[in-house]
Amino acid sequence: MSTELNNFWGIANRQYREVPQGDSGLLDGNASLVGGFYDSGDNIKFSFPTAYTITLLSWSVIEYHKNYKDIGELDHIKNIIKWGSDYLLKIFIPSNQTSPASSTLLSQVGMADVNCWQRPEDMKQERPVFSCDETASDLAGEIIAALSAASLVFKDDEKYSTNLTKMARELFDIVTKEEPGFVQGTYTMKDGCGAQARQFYNSTGYKDELVWGGTWLFFATRNTTYLRYSTEYVVMAEEEELSVDKGIFYWNNKLPAIVVLLTRLRFFFDLGYPYEESFISSTNNVDSFMCSYLSPVDHKTQGLVEVVQMVLVFPLKTCGVSPCLRQVSYIHGDNPMEMSYMVWFGNNYPKHVHHRGASIPWDSQWRSCVEGNTWLNSEQPNPNELLGAMVRGPDLNDMFLDERDKLWFTAPTISSNVGLVAALVALLDLQYPFSSLNGADLLGIDNFGIFDDIHLINQRRL
Repeated sequence: MSTELNNFWGIANRQYREVPQGDSGLLDGNASLVGGFYDSGDNIKFSFPTAYTITLLSWSVIEYHKNYKDIGELDHIKNIIKWGSDYLLKIFIPSNQTSPASSTLLSQVGMADVNCWQRPEDMKQERPVFSCDETASDLAGEIIAALSAASLVFKDDEKYSTNLTKMARELFDIVTKEEPGFVQGTYTMKDGCGAQARQFYNSTGYKDELVWGGTWLFFATRNTTYLRYSTEYVVMAEEEELSVDKGIFYWNNKLPAIVVLLTRLRFFFDLGYPYEESFISSTNNVDSFMCSYLSPVDHKTQGLVEVVQMVLVFPLKTCGVSPCLRQVSYIHGDNPMEMSYMVWFGNNYPKHVHHRGASIPWDSQWRSCVEGNTWLNSEQPNPNELLGAMVRGPDLNDMFLDERDKLWFTAPTISSNVGLVAALVALLDLQYPFSSLNGADLLGIDNFGIFDDIHLINQRRL
């Protein structure tokens, strides 16, 4: 890595001890569920944000693969995506492998335990697995989106890419079937499926995830059946959107990103009937909320980086890039607290991140839950640095408490950090103009990569 990049990340000529890593969770699901990601410094694997993370990481690689390659990180990010995709393939169990009646989606491995602060490598206790049936529509939709987007990342590996789209197609057919008595719903609606996840990732709707999944499945397969589904049901998804979520793209609301994808499709391909009406509606929505999000206000880190990613993925005609830089600058210390919310960036960053592996010394000593709790309650800085992680950040009044037990300030969620990754890779190269919609290489973006090899057959006029 160059000296310039070292200085950018704030780690040049400084000593640190990064969080060590070892094997953990090797008995999850009787060893059938090894893999995945722990979230927020806890030893829990949530399927919903994992799938969301893989979707966004894949999207960032599709759009900015040149930037990843230029800094020598393309293989690294693809390895991370494959690790997550492999896990998602494991948590979808088709009916022919269980019972003919229903397919199974696994929503969570492990559970929240406030009495156990322990490194994941030290876990010995049995870890419960939470399962859902095929009515967990939102979870299914996000998994479909993740597998479909990842298939585009690995399109050069035909066997693996085909397997990803095969599973995505199969799951889509299952959860969108129109049969008497079949009911769609949210995965947190049922206790056995999402009772624990409800505390952390409570889903308030499912239609946006199904449209999100259908949209990505169209890009992955070029099958207009999925595009027809997305354009027909996007209005229903908009009706389900909560007023507090209007225009906000994050793990619980995919609509802003959906309309960006559909709008880009309209700009680059004249699809005409029967899609034009939905595309025009999407374009209007983008125009109305995008510039409002880029008005000169300070958005907090929750949801901020996802907005930055969206703005840079969509080549705006009027808003410009400077507001995006302003938002990232807020995360990196240009805020009332003068606090960088990214670990190890700058001189004033969180030292008590809510993270089990970071907060417990790595000295080859096994520690029980009770012994680990000593470190949870310690006022000492973490002995290991969670290099590059962004914490949840300040409250609405710009106040932040760097305290390990206050996870609403200091937890590093994968769902927010994935947006930061996408935003930073998009901002790596600012030498290109940000004013053309004619296929120019805007900020390193691959305008047409997401549409690669799409050849639409003329639609029948009904």
